[in-house]
Amino acid sequence: MPQPLGLRCNNAGANQVGAATSEAANKPAAAWGAVLSMALCVAMLIASEFMPVSLLTPMAAGLHATEGQTGQAISISGLFAVAASVVVTTVAGTLNRKWVLVAMTAFMLLSLVLVAAAPNFAVLMTGRALLGICIGGFWSLATAVIMRLVPEGDVPRALALMYGGQAIAAAFAAPIGSSLGGMFGWRAVFWALTPIVAINLVWHLIALPSLPARQRQDFRTMFGLLRRPYFRRGLIAAMLSWGSAFAMFTYLRPFLEQVTGADVTTLSILLLVLGCAGFAGTWASGRFLSGNVAPLLRLPALLMGACTLGLLLLGGSVIATSLFLALWGAMNTAMLVIWMTWMSQNVDDAPEAAGSLMVAAIQTSILLGAVVGGLLLDGMTISATFIGSVVLACLAIALIGNGSRLLKPE
Repeated sequence: MPQPLGLRCNNAGANQVGAATSEAANKPAAAWGAVLSMALCVAMLIASEFMPVSLLTPMAAGLHATEGQTGQAISISGLFAVAASVVVTTVAGTLNRKWVLVAMTAFMLLSLVLVAAAPNFAVLMTGRALLGICIGGFWSLATAVIMRLVPEGDVPRALALMYGGQAIAAAFAAPIGSSLGGMFGWRAVFWALTPIVAINLVWHLIALPSLPARQRQDFRTMFGLLRRPYFRRGLIAAMLSWGSAFAMFTYLRPFLEQVTGADVTTLSILLLVLGCAGFAGTWASGRFLSGNVAPLLRLPALLMGACTLGLLLLGGSVIATSLFLALWGAMNTAMLVIWMTWMSQNVDDAPEAAGSLMVAAIQTSILLGAVVGGLLLDGMTISATFIGSVVLACLAIALIGNGSRLLKPE
């Protein structure tokens, strides 16, 4: 029997409300516990990767190696991170992302145990290689996983929360590591990280939802990107910029000890200044970076190279050194935001493949900087290492120019 018009309208409205309610009920809630778990993992990754910077001298003495050789503990993690960033994203296309992230965190835990207990240089390098696999695998998947943990509107806030772990570790890991290393020895610092990573591993198991594979990424997409001249130039320029940064940063402690004359307390304070400045860099880049990023691409190499040159000229002064390190630290964190913004604006048609290549490029630059800096330190002096950093910065600036050649053609 036909229903009256008003009744039909009421029924239709009820059906629409019911459908909307059903859709809202079926929509998964934001997994903020999982986001926090990933933020802690980021903090532990950064702390584990760069802790040797603040412990370089005692680690070298404890393993009966040179400071340049021990600096390669950072370069070896970069080497394996390069391979993992490319391979893991293709293999993970057929695997549940949750278990890939759990495996990466387990590798980090095993790495810390090997480094802390290392009886010789070979075991140390093995532990650092495992850490490299974790670094490359985690970073290549992190953004895509975050996008699946929260609704689309919450993705920026979730990413900021995750990168907050990086800022905290960058600010406090090095000075705390330096202080604890001075009091208890460098091995105790790595042992102290292991229970935190173990808790993080359990947290992953509890908080991360099942994340089945959605699509498989292959190498053809990556090779297609590398055939684009502007993207190729951008990757090389990014590598030179990060290579310059890490040729200096990896061997900062020997410079501060030999040139600035810093004791353990002064060293910890200077590293804290450098790290805390990173918060300012992250805030400023997130607040003021908008529109065409091309003119800003050369800014990191320009300012950080100038700070390194300033350290060479005025590094004997603690006050001047603290000023240069503050400027360097602020731009170091802003550099990641600037280059990732460039990538998002110019490779928006293949963001996952571009992200894998970008992680590989950054890790290659860390390898490049640590190797070149270590060779110059062992073969010449710490000043030669810093001069090498300035040269790499100049090459980056020359390649970038005004940034127009790194933009996608209209």
